[in-house]
Amino acid sequence: MVVLRREIGDVLRDARQRQGRTLREVSSAARVSLGYLSEVERGQKEASSELLSSICDALDVPMSLVLREVSDRVAVAEGLLIPDTVPADLTAAAGLPGGDRAVGGDAGWAMPRSELAPVG
Repeated sequence: MVVLRREIGDVLRDARQRQGRTLREVSSAARVSLGYLSEVERGQKEASSELLSSICDALDVPMSLVLREVSDRVAVAEGLLIPDTVPADLTAAAGLPGGDRAVGGDAGWAMPRSELAPVG
């Protein structure tokens, strides 16, 4: 069974680690206790929408990208096919070139979607 809080925690931890930041740095910037942030990252605590917003702001990662990554992970766990592109109308609306996945301008957040190959 997929537990949403674990997927959210994994995505947040991955984002923090890709930035080379410590729990202490992010907890301070998000104004949340280090222990609580650790529990969120380990999927032991549910993050409220307000807390999730604060953590995303501290990581300088759009919440929409975090939620999209979580959604993709849940879909893979459910055995669904995930398209490996962003729809043209979305990239146009964001002012991005056709193949750029970095909505919000953070190219460091964009990840190749090769891990989301069709299941089954």
